[in-house]
Amino acid sequence: MSTPANSSLLPWQDESWKQLQQLRERLPHALLFYGAQGTGKTAFVEAFAKSLLCEAPTPEAHACGACASCNWFEQYNHPDYRRVRPEALEDEIADDEGGEEKKGAKASKTPSKEIKIDQIRALADFMNVSTHRSGLRVVMLYPAEALNTAAANALLKTLEEPPPGTMFLLLSNRLDRLLPTILSRCRKFALPAPPRDVALAWLKAQGVKDADAWLAEQGGAPLAALEAAQGDSREILDELLRHLAQPGVDGALRTADKLQKAPVSELVGWVQRWLYDLFSLKSTGQIRYYPRYAKELGRLAERADAIAISRAIKGMGERRAIADHPLSAKLFIEEMLIDYAGLFD
Repeated sequence: MSTPANSSLLPWQDESWKQLQQLRERLPHALLFYGAQGTGKTAFVEAFAKSLLCEAPTPEAHACGACASCNWFEQYNHPDYRRVRPEALEDEIADDEGGEEKKGAKASKTPSKEIKIDQIRALADFMNVSTHRSGLRVVMLYPAEALNTAAANALLKTLEEPPPGTMFLLLSNRLDRLLPTILSRCRKFALPAPPRDVALAWLKAQGVKDADAWLAEQGGAPLAALEAAQGDSREILDELLRHLAQPGVDGALRTADKLQKAPVSELVGWVQRWLYDLFSLKSTGQIRYYPRYAKELGRLAERADAIAISRAIKGMGERRAIADHPLSAKLFIEEMLIDYAGLFD
């Protein structure tokens, strides 16, 4: 019997929800949910957190949406629930919390993309106070790979000696970026990306045109595809792809001049995906991200060496680590595109 439709779940998450409910009788103190970014993990785990705190869950273990606990949760002020996330993600719920004043206060500095030790230490008071109705206490932390070293070590101590009645729900887009000791203290739960046909049907239901292209460019992640389709990055991406399809030093300089005001980290990510397609096409004959450029990728793959492409992919990973704070965006982009052009000399 299928799980009834639930507004808090996406169409591809019903089976994962059923599997998760099998853990309810003997919940571990920490669950680590992992999967590709842009596939709906955060909404899924929030639905689970809400159901754990609900006073009258449905037979399918969904939150009832009507009790006092559900009301507090929806208003982001449940006394037994805490979200821990980087400051840069605070705007996700800023409007719901009356957060315009909060945004203004932070406008003078760039919001941190890390989870800091002070945020982990702040959980101590929360965990040392009795729960509101003698129920569970729930902490949701995401993305776990945003923990800086000090914060990760502080969290590890808490996971090693978990407070009674406390449930930790961690989310990760990249398990390889987590401390092995944190991984060992959590029960891992995979949240797979949806099948392509399901993702496409959902995107089309949201009114996304050219859903196939958007979904491919986002690696099969439908929420990322929806965000990209609703954003204003199409013109920038097309400008970059046109250059990548016809690389050259002169073109690199012109393209860098046109794109210098674009988010550099996004540009790096797009070039990474192009390089992955080049390498994949050369080694397996498959294209994942940019099928619309199959002919151009095919011609370039014939001109480039697989080892050189592999080195370029590694180099792009190193560039991505500093892409958020380049000394000069224009020079950074120029260097990246000139190095790329060198693959085809």
